[in-house]
Amino acid sequence: MATSYTSFGQPFICEFPVRSIDDVRRLEAIPLEQALPVQSTYEIFRNSAHAFGDKTALTFLRSGNPDDEPIRWSYAHLLAGIHQTANLLYRLGVQAGDTVAILLPGCLDYHLALWGGEAAGIVQPLNPLLTDEKLVSLMNTARAKVLFAYGSDAESQIWSKALRLRDHVPTLTHVLRVAPHDEASTPALPDGVLDFAALRAQEADDRLVSGRQIEATDIAAYFHTGGTTGAPKLARHSHGAQVFTAWASVKLQGLAPHDVTINGYPLFHVAGVLPASLTALSAGIETVMPTPSLMRNREVIANYWRLIEKYRATSVSAVPTVLAALTNVPLAGADISSIRYCRTGAAPLSPELQARFKRLFGLHVHESLGMTEMAGISSITPPGVEAPAGCVGFRLPYAQLRIVALDGNGNPSGRDVPVGEQGMLLFKSPNLFSGFLDPADNANAFTADGWLATGDLGMLDSEQRLHLSGRSKDLIIRGGHNIDPKMIEDALGAHPAVQICAAVGAPDAYAGELPVLFATLVPGSTVTEAELLAFAAQRVDEGPAKPKTVTIVETMPMTNVGKLYKPALRLLAAQSVVGALIDELCREFAVDADARPQLQASEHGGVQVTLTPNAGGARSTEFHERLRAALAALPVKTRLVDFGKDGST
Repeated sequence: MATSYTSFGQPFICEFPVRSIDDVRRLEAIPLEQALPVQSTYEIFRNSAHAFGDKTALTFLRSGNPDDEPIRWSYAHLLAGIHQTANLLYRLGVQAGDTVAILLPGCLDYHLALWGGEAAGIVQPLNPLLTDEKLVSLMNTARAKVLFAYGSDAESQIWSKALRLRDHVPTLTHVLRVAPHDEASTPALPDGVLDFAALRAQEADDRLVSGRQIEATDIAAYFHTGGTTGAPKLARHSHGAQVFTAWASVKLQGLAPHDVTINGYPLFHVAGVLPASLTALSAGIETVMPTPSLMRNREVIANYWRLIEKYRATSVSAVPTVLAALTNVPLAGADISSIRYCRTGAAPLSPELQARFKRLFGLHVHESLGMTEMAGISSITPPGVEAPAGCVGFRLPYAQLRIVALDGNGNPSGRDVPVGEQGMLLFKSPNLFSGFLDPADNANAFTADGWLATGDLGMLDSEQRLHLSGRSKDLIIRGGHNIDPKMIEDALGAHPAVQICAAVGAPDAYAGELPVLFATLVPGSTVTEAELLAFAAQRVDEGPAKPKTVTIVETMPMTNVGKLYKPALRLLAAQSVVGALIDELCREFAVDADARPQLQASEHGGVQVTLTPNAGGARSTEFHERLRAALAALPVKTRLVDFGKDGST
């Protein structure tokens, strides 16, 4: 049922700390519709503005220098801007089912585009680092009608991208240019491009002129997921799902209006928008936005602890790769005593990194589990619950969680496993997404009886805390034996010289896959790959799981939101195996270096080997046949390019 906007509700508050599953169940004692009457994200901002008025909602840092003066917006100012933005979009023809795309860096106007866009229609936050091709595909799939675009190329070449996109999205009627915060004057704009600030200033700031009454089931946003390889999918979020994420996050984290948080997550990603931004803004919290580049800004990283001190931040939240970078930044006398809660998610936390953070800064890192398909949050380890690395806390109130055994193909079976046994996580929850925009993408997202099949592996302990061990697709399968990569990663991660490490399966003709490790080093550390291999092997008790190699790399491949990207490591491992195979054959056939087959990544996602005409000399035919047979025996996609002709193996 739609909400009438003639009165105001209450902001979200935490009545008691959550420390156990019994506390979660205590929250469930009241029916959900009574506990959470708020229907839409717009209603959240009305309630917060009414309750907190001139209190600071958003603090934008112009630079990473703590001495620079920030730009601050109050809760009342934010709501006024949301009204103006929604009213402008309505005047431009945006209705409840229309899509508003957003191509912006970290900036205050992002919050107007997000929440004003949801009040008028459906928002589509876009990753500016995606290629033009993928951005066009996403916008055409969503039939984007309006595009918010940053009016500068200083951040990810956004402005140039936006101008190129216009010609490839037929449904696009308007581009709204968002000026950088430090722009002195507005330049001349191309035809069809509008000045966002100038136009919204003409709109009413005290109401929605459309009169729209938003229901909890109305779609609020399309978030893209799975976009690092292949075609990204668009996950539909309802207003009710997003509201529930904010409400549950406030309850489990014990958030209150006196809290201050630094949100360095990108706002095209669900983590930065919902469990971070919307949660804070639903509870009267001040959110600090660290420059347009956010945590990609090296100055922000270098001054992070001084920024904590200046703004008296009460919580720290970042992906593990950012936490690892922060361990290289000394406190240098900064007072960080204001911090009461430190949280991470999006990728596994190693025990060594958790211990290092506690040792250096006195902060215990709590973990949570979030996914786009559950509006950004699935489980939370609350403050005061000091769990080991890998524990991602309690399920959300009113949510259902199952852990089921995998079938022979690595898919979820119907058999629930007992406490302490690993399986795949299945969820049903009030913040479950409304399915993908393309119905074909839903085929593998749900079980036959309607549970979300997450692909995450984990187990419940005796306290009903969830422990995450990885992704089913990341399992290393050696001769039919499933090997958990986290066990190997934890072994090497305990080495003091290792900054980040990851275990993947390297293709093997006999075993299918063999475990190998990649690692980056703590700056200034000196250690050999052989020493690291011996260190890891000594600490892995399970024989088949002992790693075969350790490769030191300068940087780890990451997704655009800071998650370690294992497909790239699997490709490196495959290239190494194929390269070693080629080297062995070249030695046997006495192939000269200039005639050696060339190795590179294939555009089809595998390994490409380019043969030279004289490889093997008089025995070139035998050399080519032996190479082709050896590649065919490997469980990896290879492409053989021979004398200008190519074929797949």
